[in-house]
Amino acid sequence: MRRSLSVLVLLSISSYALAQPNIVFIFADDLGIGDVGAYGGDMIKTPHIDALATNGVLFEQAYASHPVCSPSRAGLMSGRYQQRHGWEFNPAERIETTGMDAKQITVADMLSESGYATGMVGKWHLGYLPQFHPLNRGFDNYFGVLAGGSIFIDQSRPDVESVGNWPLKRDRSKGVYDGHKLIEVDDYLTDAFTDRAVHFIKQAHDAPFFLYLSHTTPHTPLQATKTYLDRYRHLKNPAARIYAAMVASLDDSVGAVVQALKEAGQLHNTLIVFSSDNGCAGYIQVCSNAPFAGFKRYHNEGGIRVPLIFSWPGQIAPQKYSNMVSLLDLMATFGGLAESAHTTEDSIDLMPFLTGNGGQPHDYLYWRSSPTRAIRDHRWKLLEYAKSQYSVEDLDAARRVSPPAEGWPRTAPKGYLTMLYDLQNDPGESKNLAVAHPAIVARLRSAYEDWNSDLPKESIIPAKRSTLSEMHGETVQLIF
Repeated sequence: MRRSLSVLVLLSISSYALAQPNIVFIFADDLGIGDVGAYGGDMIKTPHIDALATNGVLFEQAYASHPVCSPSRAGLMSGRYQQRHGWEFNPAERIETTGMDAKQITVADMLSESGYATGMVGKWHLGYLPQFHPLNRGFDNYFGVLAGGSIFIDQSRPDVESVGNWPLKRDRSKGVYDGHKLIEVDDYLTDAFTDRAVHFIKQAHDAPFFLYLSHTTPHTPLQATKTYLDRYRHLKNPAARIYAAMVASLDDSVGAVVQALKEAGQLHNTLIVFSSDNGCAGYIQVCSNAPFAGFKRYHNEGGIRVPLIFSWPGQIAPQKYSNMVSLLDLMATFGGLAESAHTTEDSIDLMPFLTGNGGQPHDYLYWRSSPTRAIRDHRWKLLEYAKSQYSVEDLDAARRVSPPAEGWPRTAPKGYLTMLYDLQNDPGESKNLAVAHPAIVARLRSAYEDWNSDLPKESIIPAKRSTLSEMHGETVQLIF
């Protein structure tokens, strides 16, 4: 019976691939996997996201290619490990003067060339200058913020709660752009993005469409409106209440998108994908990556394990998919549906693996961020952080270590803390088994070096951001 179902699902996928289905990709910003009900979260209600998972594919081992925003987005947008094209680190304020390599073919480039109408709403974070702008990276229209974030709303309004002292108005760098035009948006930013996404879906499209809805929520600043705060008045911690409200606004956005697809008669011809760019940020102290260790900035599971859900009503059988996948795989998956001939060395079309026919999309997944290095196979993960030559006193107000002018080196002057984890039996990475299994360490390190040897040693931008963490009795430096 299961085999017959798999064949039927495969036939459905193949037949719809010929018709080039619409693709809607909803991307959260710093959303903790433990804050999604479908992944076991119980503090925040996410009924619309959960419904996608119930009726679609919930990926149990999905990964971002980096634990901070911009390089993670460069990976998924190109379908290539971002180290291959030099966008390895968070650009910070340098985002205004540089951007992801303009020669890279983006997901939007590929789909546009395949006949899709392409629209983007929300956070870009891959460059301001004309050659890096979304409208020159395959998107027909754009509405959003080019920076890594922005205020959500004027926090002086009586219906708004906010943690922290944020500007009341957006400046040019963190402003909202409609195409190339800087505009004023008074509404709560998540709602404004949702409204524009719904408008895009309801337009009369002569071709299949690709919508990239890239929310800035629940990234800081922690700000929310009464509409969402009223659902969490029982949470007395203001930060926890606002964060929960921000996730609620994200979930409502998912519901609005699904409803718009229904009203447009497009739901059954649309693949909806939901994910997050990395794990949630531990420094806000109110989010959850449970049951995983670490947060944004960390190459532990909590920093790189992300929610990933596919929903295509009537076309993909509801299931939990347990093999490891990467956000890099979205390029090949979308390309397969669009009948594109474009391929990359790192992206795998996941559709054939969702039919129950077996096989593993990847033998290994890899991560690199200056000296930090990590690799995992189906069971084991090798993670190596540079031991710190600094102390907590060297941290600045943002909990970061001030870098040398030329950026952080790729070397580890005080050596590495080598960690080996059995993710099959210890997904929380509590037991370091490196000493007990030297042969596994050697095998994984060799596989990592094979991969790393093909990568450029230089990046477009130097590594400027870093923080410290205590791990297995050692102080280590996390460079991002």
